[in-house]
Amino acid sequence: MPPRTALRITPDDNVFVALHDIGPSTEVEAGLLAAEAIPAKHKLAAAEIAPGEDVVMYGVVVGTATTPIARGALLHTDNVAQKASRYSGKAGEVAWPAPDVSAWAGRTFDGYHRDDGRVGTANHWIVVPLVFCESRNLAVLRSALTRALGFSETDHYEAHAAALAETYRAGGDAAELRSLQLGEASGGERLFPGIDGIKFLDHRLGCGGTPDDARALCGLVAGYIDHPNVAGATVLSLGCQNAQVELLEEELARRAPSFDKPLLVFEQQKYPSERDMLQRATTETFIGMAAADGARRSPAPLSKLCAGVECGGSDGFSGISANPTIGRTSDLLVALGGSVILSEFPELCGVEQDLCDRCTSPEIAARFAAIMEEYNARAASHGSGFKDNPSPGNIGDGLITASIKSAGAATKGGTSPVVDVLDYPEAVSEAGLSLLCTPGGDVESTTAMVGAGANLLLFSTGLGTPTGNPVAPTIKISTNTELAERLPDMIDFDAGPVVRGEADATSLGESLLELVIETASGRFVPNAVRLGQDDFLPWKRGVSL
Repeated sequence: MPPRTALRITPDDNVFVALHDIGPSTEVEAGLLAAEAIPAKHKLAAAEIAPGEDVVMYGVVVGTATTPIARGALLHTDNVAQKASRYSGKAGEVAWPAPDVSAWAGRTFDGYHRDDGRVGTANHWIVVPLVFCESRNLAVLRSALTRALGFSETDHYEAHAAALAETYRAGGDAAELRSLQLGEASGGERLFPGIDGIKFLDHRLGCGGTPDDARALCGLVAGYIDHPNVAGATVLSLGCQNAQVELLEEELARRAPSFDKPLLVFEQQKYPSERDMLQRATTETFIGMAAADGARRSPAPLSKLCAGVECGGSDGFSGISANPTIGRTSDLLVALGGSVILSEFPELCGVEQDLCDRCTSPEIAARFAAIMEEYNARAASHGSGFKDNPSPGNIGDGLITASIKSAGAATKGGTSPVVDVLDYPEAVSEAGLSLLCTPGGDVESTTAMVGAGANLLLFSTGLGTPTGNPVAPTIKISTNTELAERLPDMIDFDAGPVVRGEADATSLGESLLELVIETASGRFVPNAVRLGQDDFLPWKRGVSL
């Protein structure tokens, strides 16, 4: 059977997605010929589309024609503009046929059990400043502790640089330098085998912003300190910044009234010298980690999993292959009693009504609608809006409007009911699918989802995105096989067979769930973890799409 040329996602769509490069006059379906060259991942009109007429994909409005578009012609930014359907809170009920999860009945993962009943998929110690003024001291602690405790896993670059220097001193020319190969990582033996890592969460906030900025930062940091993947924390404070220790303590008490993990706080202006503070911080952190080293993995039900779902470096296949695959895994997790977080509110533009109707109450739907409206209005007041979310890379790969991108992005949240809507930096408190307000930027979004309680991340990419998280393992899912083959050190799971018609998102989503279980158990180490992709970027609440 010849490979499929193009795909109409739902019967109501008036466009096709090219599954590979299509030449002019190529038959797309019976009676429909490509009017021009159509690059892979881009869209072509299934019928004539008049100016002002809606462009429909995924069964929803994703744009409007600005010029006449001939049948079989390419859709691009010169003939299509952003448009999204109106929404008005919960307007109907959506029945959810929960997937059959009997194949996973009784299945467990091996995790770290916490006193509050939550279970971690990893066991980290974190060091975090409350203000950017402490970044240098954070770097000192990183240098002092990482290698000494055996957590340095990227010193192959340091060894390579040393080899370059040695070759250069010996008179080596550019050709000899380029011939030197990068060796494998050679981290030292870990002193504390029960701890997966010591992570340093540097940032550039904590002072100079508004009181709301300071509270949001403290709320996010509190979420990380309280996270089930975290054994204990060292906090560095200057003393005079907006993000005060007392504010952090308030936010921590809101999230965890019975908080009982080791929390070490060092406020520099209370010490006689920087040297004295850093010596104490190094010593007490070491002692705290030694005490936390006793944690060991043991079986836990899959209902203890909380997955954050993300897409970054999206392409025209994201909403066809990788995101629906993640969506199937999301539905399986929810049906098993677990939790899923769908964020990136600028990338839910155009699917608001569907999400409102999936909310379990009118109040939850009203909160979602209000946050979306306020967010877009704030962006519009700065001359922007959700319409500006697609990046040049997105547009170049076929996501030419925000609504096209959003309709595909939303599929990674699956089809289950929405049990809660959270505003940044609130935390998950209900099992099931929660919506979390974050920007569309990958690292701001993943940082927020982990702060909200995600103990692992499912991250789709079509172009390749070197993003991870300091405390939550991040599984990368490629939208196309070419990317998986070109960047095997980045991609963990290939959803490309969906594009080729060799598999569907349902079966791949079930396979992805198996990888989730292995990852949560520590038996599979995702590439983002192996490469040390520890991205942490708090959202300074403002216009960020």
